[in-house]
Amino acid sequence: MRTLIFSSLLALGVAAAAMAQEPSSQSDIDPTAQDAMIDFGGPEEVVIVTTDGTRHVIQAEIATTPAQKQRGLMWRETVEPGTGMLFQYSPPESASMWMRNTLVDLDLVFIDANGSVVKIIAFAQSESLRSLGSDATVAGVLELGAGQAIALGLRPGDTVRHAIFGNETTPATVADDEAAAEEAPADAQ
Repeated sequence: MRTLIFSSLLALGVAAAAMAQEPSSQSDIDPTAQDAMIDFGGPEEVVIVTTDGTRHVIQAEIATTPAQKQRGLMWRETVEPGTGMLFQYSPPESASMWMRNTLVDLDLVFIDANGSVVKIIAFAQSESLRSLGSDATVAGVLELGAGQAIALGLRPGDTVRHAIFGNETTPATVADDEAAAEEAPADAQ
């Protein structure tokens, strides 16, 4: 009987030690590790309206949790045109990004709480550890494949429409965007 009890306790002890080495929750996993499985929201439609009224639709994965924001587009070999990742900062803050473990160059579009583009960093270099700051309080950062911001003609002052900014696209906002485009000065078009 003593042998059976001792064997049972020993087995429980070994099992407990093995379990202690397994991550007990998602928060114990390093989200930047290449083999980490991080689920993102989306993809969701993000509409960018330039100051001349041109509308661009991006299908973006959504990063809202700390693990999602730490992982971002790390380990991706491509970011196709028309796709990206939208990072949410709630409450808005001064944001800083880096390119550690990011295999492709990216464009970073910093967006304030109203959805207005405040800064764009084009061709952020892959694998760079340089801090790329917003220089303003932002509610979101949209990462696109390198060259997309230029190809789309994006500039500070453009509007990004998404639920994060409380200005998602509706028939009324489409009409407002079209009216603003008609009123835009000729040099903005």
